[in-house]
Amino acid sequence: MPILSLVSKVGLVLGGGGITGAAYELAALMAIHMATSWDPNSSEVIIGTSAGSFVAGTVRSGRLSIDSLARRDESQEDVANRIRSAVYRRRRPGGVRRWIKHGLVPGLRRPGVSLILGSPAPFDAAGIGDWLTEEVGDFAVGWPDDPTVIVAYELESKRRVAFGTLDAPDVALRDAVSASSAVPLVFAPLELNGKHYVDGGIVSGTHADLVLASEVPLDFVLIIAPMASNEIRDGGRFYESVFDRVGRAALDEEVAMIHEAWPDTEVLTITPSVDVQALMHPNPMSATAAVPSFIKTLSSLRTKLARPAVWNMLRKHLTPTSHPARGK
Repeated sequence: MPILSLVSKVGLVLGGGGITGAAYELAALMAIHMATSWDPNSSEVIIGTSAGSFVAGTVRSGRLSIDSLARRDESQEDVANRIRSAVYRRRRPGGVRRWIKHGLVPGLRRPGVSLILGSPAPFDAAGIGDWLTEEVGDFAVGWPDDPTVIVAYELESKRRVAFGTLDAPDVALRDAVSASSAVPLVFAPLELNGKHYVDGGIVSGTHADLVLASEVPLDFVLIIAPMASNEIRDGGRFYESVFDRVGRAALDEEVAMIHEAWPDTEVLTITPSVDVQALMHPNPMSATAAVPSFIKTLSSLRTKLARPAVWNMLRKHLTPTSHPARGK
């Protein structure tokens, strides 16, 4: 009688990329699940940065599904309005002086069309935690039992903070996600226990090297990086290629660190194709573009996952293989 062997020890890295990046990652994980039956929540460790932190929380809650972005009977406009009302929560008028004081020169990713270039952060990052809570309920006020790391940047010490590790303060998942997603000049820094945190993406969009904290080497590291593509689309806005180049440079260094420490570990990076970028990248913070990006990603990845080099790796590590039971 055949029995199933266990799948590999897998690390899942979910990078930053705004609202459309979260849509891309949700769709990518669903596409991989449909192709392999692999449950992303079975990962030995999940690393989430910025948009990826929201997706990490969704995965760890066990609520990843085809309805994770759009609920049944919702139109695209309904979805956009729901996300927009949760994420873009106005705060009291303030200035940009806090950013300058801490020496940050952050990039701009506009929410909607109303934010003026260089305007002081008008939104409260806690709204992103509200969005997560809306999706996963009370799970967001605790912390996952399985290894989960959410990366933010602390302004006072000018260092990355990996919530979910021993070196970081204990906070609720929703607060860590809010801190990790506080895009400079769009969201005000999130204050937790007297410290101010901003988007972990200002250091790296992925922080894939954090998988090396695993007690044992992993067999496979799957990285989904919405803003680290090698494919540059024609007609893109000038900052699109800048974000991708910077993100890719950091990710390449992190992957090199993984290969050096764990020579036998295989790493697969999935990034948006140019047709998906056309929806995602002009305005990563657009709630309106979330559903179109999700749908286009599902379609695009059917081709990408079928490529022999990609599929062979997924099949090897994410699909249980059957073999005869001995002694029968």
